[in-house]
Amino acid sequence: MSANTDPDHRWIAICMGTGCTSSASPEVGDALVEELKSQGLDEEIEVRRTGCFGFCEQGPIMVVYPDETFYTRVSPRQVKSIVESHLVGGEPVEKLLYKDPGSADRIEKWHEIGFYRKQQRILLGNCGVIDPENIDHYLARDGYAALDKVLSEMTPEQVIDEVTAARLRGRGGAGFPAGVKWGFARKTQDWPKYVICNADEGDPGAFMDRSVLEGDPHSVIEGMIIAGYAIGAQSGYLYCRAEYPLAIQRLGIALDQARQHGLLGEDILGSGFSYDIIIKEGAGAFVCGEETALMASIEGERGQPRPRPPYPAVAGLWDQPSNVNNVKTYAYVPRVIMNGAEWFKSLGTESSPGTAVFALTGMVNRTGLIEVPMGITLREIIYDVGGGIPNNRQFKAIQTGGPLGGCLPEAYLDIPVDFDSLQKAGAVMGSGGMVIADETTCMVEFAKFFMRFTCDESCGKCPPCRIGSIRMLEILERITEGEGKQSDLEEIRWLAEGMQRGSLCALGQLAPQPVISTLQHFEAEYRAHIEDRRCPAGKCTALINFTIVAELCTGCMVCARNCASNAITGNKKEPHVIDPDLCERCGLCAEVCNFDAVLITSPR
Repeated sequence: MSANTDPDHRWIAICMGTGCTSSASPEVGDALVEELKSQGLDEEIEVRRTGCFGFCEQGPIMVVYPDETFYTRVSPRQVKSIVESHLVGGEPVEKLLYKDPGSADRIEKWHEIGFYRKQQRILLGNCGVIDPENIDHYLARDGYAALDKVLSEMTPEQVIDEVTAARLRGRGGAGFPAGVKWGFARKTQDWPKYVICNADEGDPGAFMDRSVLEGDPHSVIEGMIIAGYAIGAQSGYLYCRAEYPLAIQRLGIALDQARQHGLLGEDILGSGFSYDIIIKEGAGAFVCGEETALMASIEGERGQPRPRPPYPAVAGLWDQPSNVNNVKTYAYVPRVIMNGAEWFKSLGTESSPGTAVFALTGMVNRTGLIEVPMGITLREIIYDVGGGIPNNRQFKAIQTGGPLGGCLPEAYLDIPVDFDSLQKAGAVMGSGGMVIADETTCMVEFAKFFMRFTCDESCGKCPPCRIGSIRMLEILERITEGEGKQSDLEEIRWLAEGMQRGSLCALGQLAPQPVISTLQHFEAEYRAHIEDRRCPAGKCTALINFTIVAELCTGCMVCARNCASNAITGNKKEPHVIDPDLCERCGLCAEVCNFDAVLITSPR
């Protein structure tokens, strides 16, 4: 668990991932150091700044070891009570323990919290445990042991065979077998060759790769070095978007430390193998997550895709053989080498071994970063890990695979989560985004959000993507504004087919998927907008009205005071009235009403 292997060693982990640092965890850490000094405990108790615990909504997070006591939403002024009560007095501070939203019980140990109980943290095993800026912590947990094994005991072909036998599939979204891809690059007899790590994570709400880079950067670096040895490369590029400054900072520190320890550079560990890695900062264009656009960006060109073949394994970066994998794929490699292919295949399902990391967001009680075994059902993720839907509302849909993924309704909650099962159901694994929608979500509006994202992020190189996405967005906007036509649904399908067949890269080919999947499972909702001029979820402002039920209104005037358009009138302790001509349909009156007196009606 630490560089100090004494099981009685007392130490405190404080999350320094992006989420917790934005909630003042650095100040919490500083306050803790000062308080330990004032109590004379600074030599006895280690304060460790770690990567992300995943449960970001509860940040700043602090865990006291070896007790494994899990403190949430800690502020600097609460540190003193933790030191005095827990570290000195031996009594945990109950009010700072995690409070389960269902039972309202306070839970002391992190692994007893529902959010963590069904997780299997392998890829994230070091996040929240080691100091990512201290290579000794990584080495103490067998870090770089896989590299040592590879360089001293295995040929490049044996490395590729082991990764292939493990059936490790790329975690960037496509799920192509990593070992097979490495084999193609190995066979291409042309040098120099390059290893590229795709860290251009652009999905809205996704932060899986960022957390691995921030919390365990050496695992990614070690995986890239092993890949370089396997395919015969001496250079690697780590392409990370500039919006991840903390990840880039920690990667830079980790690369310097690796060089100082002889793990990068010339003659690594005396093996005769030389290899180094360069960080390339991207400008944050979503299309640069596509491998050919990413390579164009590294070359200094505009980040736009190019036709394949030739594939990168034959002609990639600067037309040289290149291997492109995602952050998580490389981070798995040291674990596969150390534990063996059979160990990896013992996890997950036969066709999708291992675990999967998701950013669980949307209408779910417990949001955050989770790692679960492949084969777990959607229901287990939503209800056991995520804690169900807030406010006892009904589940409506789950969007998997990010903005290019698909939506699945309740009937699919019991399918296993793996590459093939999700694809068969009409969704995809993608890079790991997972968004939950409840009964209050309008699925037409939901699809429109993703299509607008696609329009903004299309590079514009090929007409099917550039024009098709705009035409489709126009149709969706018309439908949500109550101006849909009977022919719109067929036109959406026609446009989608054209984009899927004619677009140059996966962005354009998959862009219609959120629309098509919502149309497939929620066609009645589309038709209600078009034929009845009605939004069943009560979300499309052009199709709804707000009224106040006189029998429920107490005349408390809270709604009137919050109405920015002065559309609500009425005297104190008398029923109020909303003027539909002045109402801007922002919905704030319904949110602030404590008596459920504001009624949403559709059609207007």
